[in-house]
Amino acid sequence: MDVKVLAVLVLLAVALDVPPSTAKPISLVERCWCRSTLNTVPQRSIRELKFLHTPNCPFQVIAKLKNNREVCINPETKWLQTYLKNAINKVKKSRRRAQ
Repeated sequence: MDVKVLAVLVLLAVALDVPPSTAKPISLVERCWCRSTLNTVPQRSIRELKFLHTPNCPFQVIAKLKNNREVCINPETKWLQTYLKNAINKVKKSRRRAQ
C-alpha cells in the first residue's frame, strides 16, 4: 500500500514540475487580423503598409496611419490595386536585371 501512495506522489511531483508551454493557443494563432476593412483611407494619411497572408484568411492589408492608428484596408481598393501592380512589376524588372 505504501508503494502505491509513494508512486502517486512521485507522479504528482513530476507533473507539477513540468514547465508551462510558451506556445499560443490555436484559437489565437489562426485568427484573422482584419475583421472589417475600410474602403476610404486617404493615401496621404498612411505612413506604412503591411501585407499579411495568413492561412484560412483572405489577403489582408494593414495600414499604419500618421496618427499611429492601424486600420485594415480593403485589398480591392483601386489605388491599392495599382500600387500592388507597380510593386510587382518593379520586383520582376529587378529580377530580370539580376539574371
